[in-house]
Amino acid sequence: MCEVFAGQDPARYRAVNRSVRIAGHSTSIQIEAAFWDLIDEIAGSQSMSTSRFLSTLYDEALEINGSVSNFASLLRTSCLIYLMGKAQHPEAHHEFHIIAAE
Repeated sequence: MCEVFAGQDPARYRAVNRSVRIAGHSTSIQIEAAFWDLIDEIAGSQSMSTSRFLSTLYDEALEINGSVSNFASLLRTSCLIYLMGKAQHPEAHHEFHIIAAE
């Protein structure tokens, strides 16, 4: 059973840094390559660039929660929510409601 997971290409779980601009500030986010692939997919499904998607997600989380203490973890859990939605409704086109003003 574990071979399915342990035998994956190490490139999928290597940490990747990307420099992005969020809330007017340049920052670097480090998460695993597999998560960046999903974030790019989610952004594309929303007809957004990845940078715009990240900025919108950050702004929404800030508006809802008052702060964003661990954005990398928010990104990872957002990917999980996206995948769970696809697994539950594979035939549906997934559009997410964007709260923050564009």
